Amino acid sequence: RPLLIDGYKFDLRLYVGVSAFEPLRAYVYEEGLARFSTEPYVKPDGASLHNQFVHLTNYSINKHSSRFVANTDAEQDDCGNKWSLGALRRCLVRHTNH
Repeated sequence: RPLLIDGYKFDLRLYVGVSAFEPLRAYVYEEGLARFSTEPYVKPDGASLHNQFVHLTNYSINKHSSRFVANTDAEQDDCGNKWSLGALRRCLVRHTNH
């Protein structure tokens, strides 16, 4: 069972810069994105297995969903189907402190 936020699957888009391979030197940017599905998660079965809006979080797919919500305000980074990584962190802290 996947980790869900408010019943929705999500994935992380992290940005890494690699400046050397031998020895490996990589830098992870502190901010990133959390991308959410547009339909609440249901356990895969015959009926839901083919609903790509439940199981996939890709922007290129979910932008075609009638439930897709674009975030147009950078100050409000915890709404819509794309959140900042900082917004996801704050949400996880709120959920784990209960």
